[in-house]
Amino acid sequence: MSFVKISEQDSLYDHLESKSVEELLHDINNEDKKVAYAVEKAIPQVEKLVTGIVERMKRGGRIFYIGAGTSGRLGVLDASEIPPTFGMDPSWVVGIVAGGDYALRHPVENAEDDPMQGWKDLQANNIGPNDTVVGIAASGTTPYVVEALKEARRQGLLTAAITSNPDAPVSKAAEIPIEMVVGPEFVTGSSRMKSGTGQKMILNMITTATMIKLGRVKGNKMVNMQLTNAKLVDRGTRMLLEEIDNKLSYEDARRLLLLHGSVKLAADAFLQKA
Repeated sequence: MSFVKISEQDSLYDHLESKSVEELLHDINNEDKKVAYAVEKAIPQVEKLVTGIVERMKRGGRIFYIGAGTSGRLGVLDASEIPPTFGMDPSWVVGIVAGGDYALRHPVENAEDDPMQGWKDLQANNIGPNDTVVGIAASGTTPYVVEALKEARRQGLLTAAITSNPDAPVSKAAEIPIEMVVGPEFVTGSSRMKSGTGQKMILNMITTATMIKLGRVKGNKMVNMQLTNAKLVDRGTRMLLEEIDNKLSYEDARRLLLLHGSVKLAADAFLQKA
């Protein structure tokens, strides 16, 4: 069976320029509704990946996202949110985009077409056997991602691929193919839309479930979040008060929180003295 890029097929909608704004928004929303169902079908593969990641991270392994264009930017976005949300060092989840940091804001000509650069970029991070590489490519054909996954797998790393096309080259390159088939985009070929939305959902699932299993969440609270602004300090203070059954005043709890730097450390310190 020949490989077909479903994500590149013609949109189910036409004459977009003649539609009203209301029609455009409803049509986009109708397409977006399909994304969660497509992601749901991929949960067994995501579960297998998260289980493998947790095992490796307990041995000191890291997660590397690698992609080009929108896919690469979404990987960087998810990685960048892990330190403030879960208090993890930035080196634990790393996003790599073809063309480097410049490509986060600007297109970099031919960056995704270099089959050797992806593995070179991974090697620059001293990648090792306990690490996991997740390639992100809506089309499933990006040479930068496909070849990086192939080499990472040859080196014995856990590899996964997130794509919008079944039986794509990137799926065959990875040990765990995560295929969320969202269908043709509203604007033909614009993978920043449904494909990008689905990728973000899956990345949220991967890192959130991993961090929970690594003990970075207690109950349903981000007890290890970084206290980087007044809103988060207030949230953390209230979380701390809940953890210690309101045995301090708000101001005393706030001081204790700032002294120890996280809800978890502050609560542990208080309970040890209690």
